[in-house]
Amino acid sequence: MSLSPDLIALGKYLAGEFDNQEQALAEPVWYVHLRMWVRPIDLFSQDSITLFAEQANIINLDRPYRQRIMRLMPGSDSLSPIQVQYYMLKDPSALSGAGQNPALLKTLAIEQLDLLPGCILTVTQEILAPNSYKFTATPVPDTRCSFTYLGNSIQVSLGFEATATAFNSYDKGIDPETGKATWGAIMGPYRYTKREQY
Repeated sequence: MSLSPDLIALGKYLAGEFDNQEQALAEPVWYVHLRMWVRPIDLFSQDSITLFAEQANIINLDRPYRQRIMRLMPGSDSLSPIQVQYYMLKDPSALSGAGQNPALLKTLAIEQLDLLPGCILTVTQEILAPNSYKFTATPVPDTRCSFTYLGNSIQVSLGFEATATAFNSYDKGIDPETGKATWGAIMGPYRYTKREQY
């Protein structure tokens, strides 16, 4: 099965090294200065594009966190031509630092992942100029992204916007009891600028 040009474009837009330096300097009370690595990996390659993402506080680059696997795949209909399915690593420590050291990703196998059934986004596309797009990913209606991590029940609200040069993350942690955001994009998206293309 060949991949659609839109799916390939989204994969290229997401792959790279990013940071939110300008935002962190302008609003240090609300936004930590982060670096994020999004690396293509060779899983599910017959019908989709798979990416490994990891981020770190700029002052603790040796202690990355929030590893996730994003599988970009064809959607179910013309209203959502692309979907993003999230997976979690069964042993995150085994690939800690793989954002900076992609050789670690060569050992990754599908068996090392847990599917997160409710953690799925539909992607819409807006044409900004010839061969230039803005992709917007939002949760599938009536789904809840929740999972268990280190014995804790976690709920997350996911979402992003991507262009060729920027990535805005709307991800935030949700308190399951109150429904209120507890971390992440509470005051608006984290606005990353692409520094290097992978």
